Amino acid sequence: MPAPTQKRPRPNSSGNRNAKNANHRNTNYRNKKNLYRKSRYYRARQKRIILAGIGILAVVLLTALILLFRSCGKGDSASTSSSSVKDDIVSMTTADKSAKKAVLPETPVSLTISVVGDCTLGTDESFDYDSGFTAYYDSYGKDYFLQNVKSIFSADDLTIANMEGTLTESTEREEKQFAFKAPPAYAGILSSGSVEAVNTANNHSHDYGEQSFTDTMAALDQEGIVHFGYDETAVMDIKGVKVGLVGIYELNDHLERTQQLKDNIAKVKAEGANLVIVIFHWGNEKETVPDDNQMTLGRLAIDEGADLVCGHHPHVLQGIETYKGKNIVYSLGNFCFGGNSSPSDMDTMIFQQTFTISKDGVKADNVTNIIPCSISSDYGYNNYQPTPAEGDEAERITQKIQERSSWIPSASQS
Repeated sequence: MPAPTQKRPRPNSSGNRNAKNANHRNTNYRNKKNLYRKSRYYRARQKRIILAGIGILAVVLLTALILLFRSCGKGDSASTSSSSVKDDIVSMTTADKSAKKAVLPETPVSLTISVVGDCTLGTDESFDYDSGFTAYYDSYGKDYFLQNVKSIFSADDLTIANMEGTLTESTEREEKQFAFKAPPAYAGILSSGSVEAVNTANNHSHDYGEQSFTDTMAALDQEGIVHFGYDETAVMDIKGVKVGLVGIYELNDHLERTQQLKDNIAKVKAEGANLVIVIFHWGNEKETVPDDNQMTLGRLAIDEGADLVCGHHPHVLQGIETYKGKNIVYSLGNFCFGGNSSPSDMDTMIFQQTFTISKDGVKADNVTNIIPCSISSDYGYNNYQPTPAEGDEAERITQKIQERSSWIPSASQS
């Protein structure tokens, strides 16, 4: 509060009286000032000033610490912009430590994903060696098997396959009709062919017991191949976009896998996934139309936030459904398949989809590319070398996929 203006007393007979009055006014002002300093308002105002000062000091110290850490880690504190420091401060004070919010790119990013079906990189011990997968590996090496599709896989941003079998030296074979295994070194077939990720949730992942599954994971890790399936999910950072991968084994439990599906999609989204791909091992062998369980789970995956759903196990091609603007590829068939030297149906495909991701999310443009293939580069028998089809053969396989897609009941009919 400003002090009252004091008038200079006039030099006349009333000067003493004016001086007395001035002293009285000063005394009143001091009394009011002391009362004001004792008031609740004054104390609250002082408290706010002190707290504001502490807050400013805390921000200054926090900024200084960030600059110090950056200079220690990168050796160039001067390159840290004020906006990035501000972002760091906000993230440090408001981030949810239990989940990572998806950070969408400011500039649109394009990702091309390729997905293929069953890859059995080995054989059953009862199969004939001369016509089996192992003989080809021993004769031609790891690069042989995917050499005809490697250029396609190398050009995309992510290739996903179904790893159906074990990579192990275990001899503890499960009691089943077919049990597949190969030495751990066979994981190099995938890495040399530019396959970056594999689903492991299928009915041959434990053919030689739990140890064989553990050995397979170790062999894949050795080659730098991402694996996912069952309750193991993965989130890959590709060109700044986080891609979440979920693998579900449906065969024994069918719709009882519903909660696992929901939980795993939620898990990768909580880990920051911008794009979610769900892979199912499901359906019935040799059936060309998906069953009710496939359709229910595939559509549920889309409802829960998946951007693409692909499946396998029937060993034949099934159709493709577009549900709510997103694709469900019900069966991709076999691919690099050591499970049969002369299967009745050698048609397969590479399903590709190119996604555009921006700050607004995944663009709903549905850019797909279906590449018809054979599981063999020779006609009439399986030489374990998947190869793109050409000419009339490519047209025939494409028409087969289109026809089988037309057989899928729409969501309103099922």
